[in-house]
Amino acid sequence: MAEKTAKKDRGLWLRELKSELKKVVWPTRETVVKNTGTVLLCSVIIGACIWIFDYVAISAVSMILSIFG
Repeated sequence: MAEKTAKKDRGLWLRELKSELKKVVWPTRETVVKNTGTVLLCSVIIGACIWIFDYVAISAVSMILSIFG
């Protein structure tokens, strides 16, 4: 008896899933390409900022150690 209920629940879930997927507005190829470019550009900019901060921090620590060491 529990198996019948589980199968009905699964069937209901699949029907609802199919219904919801019909409502999805999928992005166009142009939108995906533009958004991908934006993400890549932001990643490069943030990576460069981290790299610069790391270089400055290492230089500052080295200078402090050379003064007091």
